[in-house]
Amino acid sequence: MDGARDISSRLAALRDRIAELARAAGRDPRDVRLIAVSKTHPAESVRDALDAGQRDFGESTVQEALPKIDALSGTGAQWHFIGHLQSNKAKFILPRFAWVHSLDSAKIAVRLSHVAHEWSTPLNALIEVNVTRDPAKHGVLPEALPGLLEQLRREDLPGIVLRGLMTIGPHQASEPEIRCCFAGLRQLRDENRARFGLPLFTELSMGMSGDYAYAIAEGATMVRLGTAIFGERSYARAAKAGAPG
Repeated sequence: MDGARDISSRLAALRDRIAELARAAGRDPRDVRLIAVSKTHPAESVRDALDAGQRDFGESTVQEALPKIDALSGTGAQWHFIGHLQSNKAKFILPRFAWVHSLDSAKIAVRLSHVAHEWSTPLNALIEVNVTRDPAKHGVLPEALPGLLEQLRREDLPGIVLRGLMTIGPHQASEPEIRCCFAGLRQLRDENRARFGLPLFTELSMGMSGDYAYAIAEGATMVRLGTAIFGERSYARAAKAGAPG
């Protein structure tokens, strides 16, 4: 199979699997959005996914994303920034990205709000929470989330629409540990949505290739999958090609 048909068949299989998992959890499959993580993959692969009906794509770095997004301008792709966002890169987010999944400070929120105001374009924002308390991961700790939301509310940030939470599950953990992490994020969303009166605070971005089934069972509204759609990352293929036989 050529690359385009490969991507199309993988997407079809994933959509079927996501729908199956959602129904098994008593959920509507339409409530789970597939984010195709296209980092390290070329614009041509994204175009193949677009031809197969995929619309949401995730990128982790501004440097890689911008030329890819510009090359696919006008195709109907919706872009999600899913990596750690540095303050000096905030100015590049709009108008290209519709979503940021990794908001973790008031400083970044203020910068993004200024950019949103300049472009007169709203930005959907998810707050990243380090539920596992892994020092190698970004995100606010669970107990710090109410304080950040209170600070964001005081700032009155035009153009920033708080939509929910994001997390990365534990690495090499058991099913109960992974599900506990995702259930904890769902509880945090529900508690803080009610506490701060945030009607649009409904999203849960959680679950990747190895754990998305558990994430859907625990209420994920967005799952972030890359290799399962595009195959091995481009730099991995290049490394193998250049390795001595």
